[in-house]
Amino acid sequence: MGFDHDEIDAAIRKYLAMRDSIDADGKGEWSRLAEFFTDDAVFIDPAWGRVEGIDEIRSTVLGPAMVGLEDWKFPTDFYAVVGGDTVIVKWRQQIPGADGKVYEQSGCSTMVYAGKGKFRYEEDLLNMAHVMEDLAASAWKPKGGTMNLPPKHANRDFSGR
Repeated sequence: MGFDHDEIDAAIRKYLAMRDSIDADGKGEWSRLAEFFTDDAVFIDPAWGRVEGIDEIRSTVLGPAMVGLEDWKFPTDFYAVVGGDTVIVKWRQQIPGADGKVYEQSGCSTMVYAGKGKFRYEEDLLNMAHVMEDLAASAWKPKGGTMNLPPKHANRDFSGR
């Protein structure tokens, strides 16, 4: 289904503004992004895998998955609306190092717009080997000393439904 380009553009701009706000406040309240997803949305996280439904998304990838990462930053480099309902977002994941250096990985999200300011699908891609190397090199420790680990055998099905 195709949507008006301006409608999709407005929705992604609001979504990215919310991300920037969450990034800036340092509180890690990523669950605020839930308002941009449909009730039956699918979210594919590089570590946590496939998560289905807004309640599960809120209680995993936008909640416990982000605990301890409050000092990480996720700046957006650019986005592009492609096709009739798809948005590509290029971003970076920045980990503060104990040495004062910022360790950075490149990430990309594919999002599918569903109308009325909401998305029905997000797939985040990131080189997890690079993340693990940077975690070791940075000597980073979770804020508050605690973080939640992803499931040992995450569902890697990235299909839209």
